[in-house]
Amino acid sequence: MSQLAGKLGIVFGVANKRSIAWAIAQAWHKAGAKLAFTYQGERLKENVEELAGTFGADTLLMPCDVTKDEDIARVFTEVGQKFGKLHLMLHSVAFAPKDALEGEFINTSREAFRVAHDVSAYSLIALARGAAPLMTEGGSIIGMTYYGSEKVVPHYNVMGVAKAALESSTRYLAYDLGPKKIRVNCISAGPVNTLAARGIAGFTDMLKHYEAHAPLKRNVLPDELGATGTFLASDGAGAITGQIIYVDCGYQIMGM
Repeated sequence: MSQLAGKLGIVFGVANKRSIAWAIAQAWHKAGAKLAFTYQGERLKENVEELAGTFGADTLLMPCDVTKDEDIARVFTEVGQKFGKLHLMLHSVAFAPKDALEGEFINTSREAFRVAHDVSAYSLIALARGAAPLMTEGGSIIGMTYYGSEKVVPHYNVMGVAKAALESSTRYLAYDLGPKKIRVNCISAGPVNTLAARGIAGFTDMLKHYEAHAPLKRNVLPDELGATGTFLASDGAGAITGQIIYVDCGYQIMGM
């Protein structure tokens, strides 16, 4: 029997076929889950539509700007109408203005700080609040984070601070939602060549650095993130909540 047979989920954050969100969505689908997708703006609609369509012509696809409460409310109303309930939610959403990821952190503008935290951290809280009433049988909420939340990664800047807020939010949400049998965890992925990652100055050097210093001497593969996402979504992870799971070929353990 498939790990996620009969599970109903929603995926936020697919941009294209290289997205970590897409790798996890594929793994969830393969494990038996039925999924709905959202997309950010018309620019990404065609990409997400094409990918989601591979799961079936009737796959639910909705626009959603996570900075707008009315968009979030509409999405979960539609999911409730189509699915009736929900078991899984993937939050793979992050953004900071490009100039905030290039210079020095000390020059982060008030607006860049606000936007980064609103899109990358607060959205998890807002989406969890929307999903929870549909998770009547319990559920699993998974966010995506990165090591720049706890150590300085040059050029990651305000995004690292926003990811720290995301990770702390994960713990507080896990506490609040635990009595409803809803688990909340984050996957801290090593660098993956995604559209979002290419916006970080020096990203190619980061890939090389990880390969040289991680205990496994390589970078993580999207399929491996999919496998971890499936485990965290499954009953096998039933006692795991509020955790940051590092999937980075061991890089996080290194001091030098």
